[in-house]
Order: sequence, then C-alpha cells, then structure tokens
Amino acid sequence: MKKKILIIDDDMYLLNSIASYLRSEDFQVDIAKNGYSGLQKISSYQPNLIITDIMMPHLDGYDLIKKIRTNKTLHKIPIILLTAKGMTNDRILGYNLGCNAYLTKPFYPQELIAIIKNIFNSIELSNKYINNKSFKELNTNSINDLILNKLTNRECKILSLVAKGYMNKEIANEMKLSLRNVEKYVSRLLQKTGTRNRTELAKLALLTYFNIHKGE
Repeated sequence: MKKKILIIDDDMYLLNSIASYLRSEDFQVDIAKNGYSGLQKISSYQPNLIITDIMMPHLDGYDLIKKIRTNKTLHKIPIILLTAKGMTNDRILGYNLGCNAYLTKPFYPQELIAIIKNIFNSIELSNKYINNKSFKELNTNSINDLILNKLTNRECKILSLVAKGYMNKEIANEMKLSLRNVEKYVSRLLQKTGTRNRTELAKLALLTYFNIHKGE
C-alpha cells in the first residue's frame, strides 16, 4: 500500500512541484495551502507523514506542530519541516516542538526522498521490535552501554522513551519533568550522540540495542 503524505505550503508552485515529484516516487500525496487548511485535512486524509513550511498565513508551521503533538489521535504522525528559516535557533525550536527532520530551502529533491525513506524505515524498525520481549527490556543500563557511557542516567531514560516513540509531552508526564526540561534533554541527546533529528536518535538506540542482543 502506498504511503500517504500531506504537504503544506503557501507557495503553490513549490507545493505542486513537490507533490508531483513525490507521486513519481510512488507516494500518495495530498496538499494544503496553509497550516489551518492542513490541520483540517489531517484527520480526514490520515497521512503517514506530513511535510510543512513554517512561514504561512492563518497558522504557521510551529503552531501546527504544537497542535498535532498535543492531539491524542495525531501526535505520532512524523513531521518534516521544509522551510527557508535556516538559523540554528529555528532548527532547535523545530526539534524541540517535535519535528522529525528539518530541511532548508532551497533543497535537493533527492535529499527529501532520503529523509522520508529514513523516517519510514525507522518506523518499520520500531514496529518490528516494539512488541518484542527483549525490546521491553530496553532500559537505562542497556542504553548506557550502547552509547559508550556518554550519557547520564536521566538522559539514558529519556533516550529509551524516545526510542519507544514517546513525544516530549509524554516523556514529561512519565518522568515528572517540565516540558521545557525535556526539550533541553532531547537537544543535549542530539548533540552527544551526533544525530541530526529525533528519528535518527531513536534509530540509533534501536539499532545499537538489537545489534548487541542479536541472536538472543
């Protein structure tokens, strides 16, 4: 079955160009011209992934992510921010709000495809092992061994929750921390592990863990 992707951008030429390219790569695609109409389409279209601009009328990309990540039905949908805002602070804010990847314009379509496939591969890997008995044993001690003891116990715990698909708000509730503190921990984990986004961070924990426990 084709993966469904929703693209949200107020630049109609770019919007249609990306949609055409993704369709040529065998994805099913729908489009929305601003964050508000995109939010309305998400529930009915039920995309497997969302690509959104940041600077849009009515509802910008940051506020769109906030609404998605606080919605119990939609919060696990992966999101790629595709934007002209390329400053480090913009990227950090995007990741702290819960985007899975951040790509700046102008961009190479092949890179976008690579990011999309990486996200879907990570989801498949996670789904493959999420009910595996050994996966349920993913904990502070095992992850601490995986990342060569570079992380604190609390960072290891947060990493294990990220690997299990928890979003920042869920991690905050689970660990009795403020959302702001969780955002800081996730940013620190990206720096310490050399990963570029939340998807790579989760994939690192999963791949390393199952490499160690291969054959058990």
